[in-house]
Amino acid sequence: MLFNSIHFLVFYPVVVAIYFFLPFRFRWILLLLASCYFYMAFIPAYILILAFTIILDYYLALWIEGASGPKRRLFLIFSLVSNVGILIFFKYFNFLLDNTGAVYRFLFVSDLPVSPLNIVLPIGLSFHTFQSMGYIVEVYQGKIKAERHLGYYWVYVMFFPQLVAGPIERAHHLMTQFHREHKLLFENAEKGLKYIVYGFLMKLFVADRLSVFVDAMYDDPSGKSGADLLWATYFFSFQIYCDFAGYSNIAIGTAKILGIDLMKNFDRPYFSASVSEFWSRWHISLSSWFRDYVYIPLGGNRVSTFRHIRNLLIVFGLSGIWHGANWTFVVWGLCNGVYLASETLLRRYLKSEIFAKTAFRWIGVLITFHCVLFSWVYFRAKSIEIAHVILRRIWESASGAPLDLIVEFQKKAGIFAIVLFLLLETSFPIWERAKEGWKRHVDWIVAGIFIALILTGGVFYGSSFIYFQF
Repeated sequence: MLFNSIHFLVFYPVVVAIYFFLPFRFRWILLLLASCYFYMAFIPAYILILAFTIILDYYLALWIEGASGPKRRLFLIFSLVSNVGILIFFKYFNFLLDNTGAVYRFLFVSDLPVSPLNIVLPIGLSFHTFQSMGYIVEVYQGKIKAERHLGYYWVYVMFFPQLVAGPIERAHHLMTQFHREHKLLFENAEKGLKYIVYGFLMKLFVADRLSVFVDAMYDDPSGKSGADLLWATYFFSFQIYCDFAGYSNIAIGTAKILGIDLMKNFDRPYFSASVSEFWSRWHISLSSWFRDYVYIPLGGNRVSTFRHIRNLLIVFGLSGIWHGANWTFVVWGLCNGVYLASETLLRRYLKSEIFAKTAFRWIGVLITFHCVLFSWVYFRAKSIEIAHVILRRIWESASGAPLDLIVEFQKKAGIFAIVLFLLLETSFPIWERAKEGWKRHVDWIVAGIFIALILTGGVFYGSSFIYFQF
């Protein structure tokens, strides 16, 4: 079920009404049924995969907690291998088969006698797999107790606001909230609605508006001018941010009205003055997951320079693979790993006082944004070859066919949407420091303006969110 659908706009108020009408002891049942219905609105059969992993990890967590010695580690490994195995089969099997076939053809000059499988990637598989794995690891490390109630654990994995595209929650933060009774509070409803409205503005007014021009340029870049492809790349950087952060805001808002707090997933990342700062503010739930469960166990930065750089490249290589079964994502991830490795080396030879200066910070923001911008070309392109065509045409300032009137209009509309969005993003820190007395009234006026912008300038063709494919 898409957030930006009539289906959800009917479904969600009904869930809220029943949720606060029911006695507390029955609410987990409603959340479970609502989450199952929400997920089955995509492809019903794939809920069986979720059910299998949920039941498996539920019992393995209990066994890990009750076991001692090598058995605990064995149960942990079994859980991780099972989760990763399911992820590899559905998401990477054909990718691995294609690449194995390419190597086979190179060595034996014949095709591999195996055909690719007709597999449809389950929605949100990477997200709920990582959430389940995080829970198992936290139980193994003794940070949390294993959940005794299967229903509550099921709701933790399947909580519908963040089920298919995050934020990837931690059990110690989310699970405990389901055990507390929540009342319908005006404060929660107000804050939740503001998150939802701003999320829809980001998705419908900015992201989906920009996608029209981006798709027209990137789907067939060979005849496009370098200038238009550069515009499309700028557009995509804001499209993916507003699409994904918009989803996160809607998820946070829908959960907040129910009394549930989800973690912040984005913090104005394009105002970062370094790539390391960017990754502390972009997809925070995923970057912190890799930090806690991969980067730190590898040694983090408390090792030699060589091993530190190795750790960065491993983490961002895995992050790229997590995003999709395509070499473009691997290159995108490694680009960011190289950026961070370069930054690490640079900071060893420059005084820290330099980075604190305001002028240097804004220079850093521009440099960081354009480094990230370069990597987005690989993220968006359908193949590495197409990415290189786009980069070459941009570099050579290649000429191309003039845009038709519709695409030209979408380009101008996209520029307007970006400028307006940047003004909003820039004003938020100032707005947060404003006096609370009159701020609340103005907030509702601003929310009304946002709704008017969505209704008059939004794109309403029910496009899915970009991160659904991951």
